[in-house]
This record gives sequence, C-alpha cells and structure tokens, in this order.
Amino acid sequence: MDDDARDQSNGVDVKDDIVTESSAFVREEPSQDDNGPLKIDGEMEILHEKVKKQIIKEGQGQKPAMSSTCFLHYRAWTQKTSHKFEDTWQEQRPFELVLGKEKKEMAGLGIGVASMKSGERALFHVGWELGYGEEGSFSFPNVPPMADLIYEVELIGFDDIKDGKARSDMTVEERIEAADRRKVEGNNYFKEEKLEDAMQQYEMAIAYMGDDFMFQLFGKYRDMALAVKNPCHLNIAACLIKLKRYEEAIGQCTVVLSEDENNVKALFRRGKARAELGQTDSAREDFEKARKHAPQDKAIVKELRLLAEHDKAVYQKQKELYKGIFGPRPEAKPQSDQKNRLIIFWHWLVSLFCRLFKLQRHKED
Repeated sequence: MDDDARDQSNGVDVKDDIVTESSAFVREEPSQDDNGPLKIDGEMEILHEKVKKQIIKEGQGQKPAMSSTCFLHYRAWTQKTSHKFEDTWQEQRPFELVLGKEKKEMAGLGIGVASMKSGERALFHVGWELGYGEEGSFSFPNVPPMADLIYEVELIGFDDIKDGKARSDMTVEERIEAADRRKVEGNNYFKEEKLEDAMQQYEMAIAYMGDDFMFQLFGKYRDMALAVKNPCHLNIAACLIKLKRYEEAIGQCTVVLSEDENNVKALFRRGKARAELGQTDSAREDFEKARKHAPQDKAIVKELRLLAEHDKAVYQKQKELYKGIFGPRPEAKPQSDQKNRLIIFWHWLVSLFCRLFKLQRHKED
C-alpha cells in the first residue's frame, strides 16, 4: 500500500491534508440562537443612520476595501418577532458578498461588513429601508413589510479585487487555482499552530466552489474542483473533532461522502465523531465500510477494537444490573406470634367442625 493510502484515515496526507493530533487550539463556536439574537451589553456604534453595530469578538488585520469579495457566515432575524429566516452556519456554506455590488436588500449588511476585520464577529441592527423595504421579502415570507433586521455576522476573510475582476467573472481554472491557494495557506497556518486562521482559509476556499458553481462542472473540471474542495471539508472536520464539536464534524464529512461515498478519510472521521457522541452503531457502520477500502489501516482496526471493548464493558454492566434486579428472592420474614396464634386457632376450629359433622352423620346412619 502506498503512503497516501496508508494514511487515509489518520489525517496525514502530504498533498491535501493536515495533522491534528497535537493541536490544542479552540475556535469559538457560533453563538446559540434558540432564543433569538444575542443580547449584548457592549457599546453601540453608529455606522449609518439605519445601521448600528455591536462587536461580539474582535478581528485582526485590515478592513475590506470597496469591491473586495468578502466571505462570511451570518444569521438573520426580524427585529420585532425575533424570527430567524436565514442561517449560513446551519447550511455550512459561507456567503460571498462583493462590497459595492450587493443586492438592494443587502445594502445594510454591506455597510456592516465593510466595517469588519477578518475573524471579527458582530451584531448589526439594520433599518427596513436598507433591508427588504416596504414590501418585505418574497423569498422569506416571514419577513413582513417594513421589517427592521438583526444580523449576526462573522467575517471569515476577503479578497481584494484586482482589475475589477470578481469571482463570478473568473474562469473555472482561475477559481480552482484561487481556492487551492487558500487551501495551501490554510495548511501553512496550521503548521504555524494558527488553527483559527487555518479554518478561515479552508472556508474561503470552499466558498470559491459553491453549489451553483459545482452544478455547472462535469468531467475533469469537476474532478479538479473536488480535489481541492473535499480536502478542505476533511481538514475542517479534523479540527472540529479536536475541538469536540462532533456534530459539525459529522456535517463536514457528510458533505464529502455525498460526492464520494467511499472516501476513507470521511468515513473514518465521521465514525470518530459519531463514536464520541455515543452513536456506536452508526460509528461501527462507518468504520466497517472504511475497512473494506483500507483493510490494513491500523487506525481503523484500532477504532473497531475500541468499539468492541466498549460494547463488552456495557454488556458486563448490564449483566450486573440485571443480576441485582432479577437475583434470588429474599427469604420470607418470620410471622409475628399473634399471626401464628390466629392460624393455630383457625386450624383447631376447622378440625372441630369436621368432627362434629362426622358425629352427626354417624348418628343418622
């Protein structure tokens, strides 16, 4: 077996992958939105008459210039009802926004993004005039007319547009090359132990190859794109496992498996994440399928052995538990003297009636 095949499962691939065994960095998770937008006590910065900003997490570096292509994650709510109507984190697809060329309903969001640095996360309060306007949204029925909006945004990074050429104007080869450069930058950041920056670069690489772009590709061009896109998903998944964000890691691996159902690394890492969540049957299924394609892989064999040992331990615990529940019946407690006397009296009374009955029959005979 060659080196690449031997290392399919444990995350060592000199061309496409990263090693995460020694990493100990934490990337802040997106905030939870079960109860609507975050409540922040921080200072409110006025960017525009209709756009106000509160910083959740500081970024670094420069701010994007006009015509820059920005890559971001965001979720959006209507301010009055706190109804969430869009979430790119949930969709696992970074959003692309070219400053100065955004759609009319994104004008407020564009003003906010222009004020951010890479890695920054912020909350924006946008008036309806710079949102979906007087008529509301046809695409999002829950956005009514004249609805003020709240955005939670994370700026992953941005590309300065050169010669006015936006990503949408690039050729297929140019987009794949740009994505590959981001992937390489991500690997370099990881080697420097800058995990957060590495993950941002992988997400930006993936953003170059969104669903609309991939849908148009066939043959060698699709293979070229997947050769860059899939390793980025797998690298993110490896980081997420180390960060104990298992559900997100499963999502990244599943994206790869939707394109390549026999991808050993995706199966292995999804199995690892599922095992950590206690989904042992699903984890075993992933590991078994991975072993079919890499039967000599020691990491896969080890994980299957650990699952077997786990099942054995659970069985022993259940056995001890059931033994306690269904063990020997306890001996009956001795009855009190009063109960014994009642029983003796009852026996004597029955015996007396039997004798009287026999005497009566004897007289009649």
